[in-house]
Amino acid sequence: MYNNNMFKKAALLDEQLFLTLFNCNSPKWFKTMAFGLSKSGDGGLYILVCLAVWWLSNNEQQQLLPVTILVGFALERPIYLLAKNRFARIRPCDCLVTNAYIVPNDKFSLPSGHSAAAFLVAIILSHFFPEYIWLLLSWAAGVAISRVVLGVHFPADIILGATIGSCCGLFALALVVPA
Repeated sequence: MYNNNMFKKAALLDEQLFLTLFNCNSPKWFKTMAFGLSKSGDGGLYILVCLAVWWLSNNEQQQLLPVTILVGFALERPIYLLAKNRFARIRPCDCLVTNAYIVPNDKFSLPSGHSAAAFLVAIILSHFFPEYIWLLLSWAAGVAISRVVLGVHFPADIILGATIGSCCGLFALALVVPA
């Protein structure tokens, strides 16, 4: 009974936080920025970054970046898909609001794939380019938060996604990059 009550309170808090972020009376540029951040997490940018680093780098260590990201995604995608289908959490745009600003790719929300991918890439890039760690982590957080602002994820979805992506990124670094 206690655990069930605790989960209900956590779910209610998650819904309230979603409604606060989604329904805020923010200016149009804020939603436009959220849309841009969300789009930057669609995947194309990851391929461009990997190709650019591979092509432009003469540093042997940085040549490991594309392989590390591929290993990271090879770890993250099955975990993400298993969790997404196991939890089968209905998206907020399908149960709380009807006016999401984007159309999601699938019907379930937990975990957020955009958040997982963005944090995976940010963690790995931060290893290879530590001078940009705050910029990279801020970008990943922006991608994650944009998914709530746009109406397709609850806050818990992006937290779990960010956790999965970060862990897979760290594990990929441990597997690929020599100590």
